[in-house]
Amino acid sequence: MSLTYDPAEALAALTRGDRALAVVVRKAGPFTLVPAKMASPFASLLRAIVSQQLSGKAATTIFNRVVALFPNPTHPSPEAVLGVPDAPLRGAGLSQNKLLSIRDLAAKTLDGTVPTLQKLRKLPDAEIVERLTQVRGIGVWTVEMLLMFRLGRPDVFPVDDLGVRRGVMLTYGHAEMPKPKSAELATIGERWRPFRSVASWYMWRACEVLGPKTAAEKAPSPNTAVPKRRVRK
Repeated sequence: MSLTYDPAEALAALTRGDRALAVVVRKAGPFTLVPAKMASPFASLLRAIVSQQLSGKAATTIFNRVVALFPNPTHPSPEAVLGVPDAPLRGAGLSQNKLLSIRDLAAKTLDGTVPTLQKLRKLPDAEIVERLTQVRGIGVWTVEMLLMFRLGRPDVFPVDDLGVRRGVMLTYGHAEMPKPKSAELATIGERWRPFRSVASWYMWRACEVLGPKTAAEKAPSPNTAVPKRRVRK
């Protein structure tokens, strides 16, 4: 996958007249986001569900155990998920909630709710969010990470992300982190259009160059971009 926009154009537009953001860009250095390869939306979301609330090492271990149950572990399919009984999947380390979620993912892939990669690339961001969040266990944040780190979309603004909101606080010298749905954050987001993905990436960098960084504030990895949250019922 590749970016669907020109980073140089985005940076020029974002830093023009925004001295605070320009400082972050100068301190953090070049924009280095390169979208990771995505075999299919199904495979990416399967990994996201399996990895929820787990550390990177534990998530990889359990994911490998799960796909080892399939006829073709390197290319998991919805048919394979539906073909494996509950007991082996639970034995591989899946909770009951995650088991129900991956079966729902499989069913919604087969009925077309989760589109193929070819179709996904043609859909607007809002429709991708609307369709993929119909899957049990998949929230808006997970889809936003897919849009940014897999599809290379230019205008994603993950307002629920702790690192992004702390980056805003540090960049603009606010006393507190803005709330996800605050007018303050909405105003800043409008200023960043149509390159909010790039600005958000620099908010993660702001946590590194303007203040102490915690694990929760690091930029998500494209391979482990999953929320540390409860699975959506």
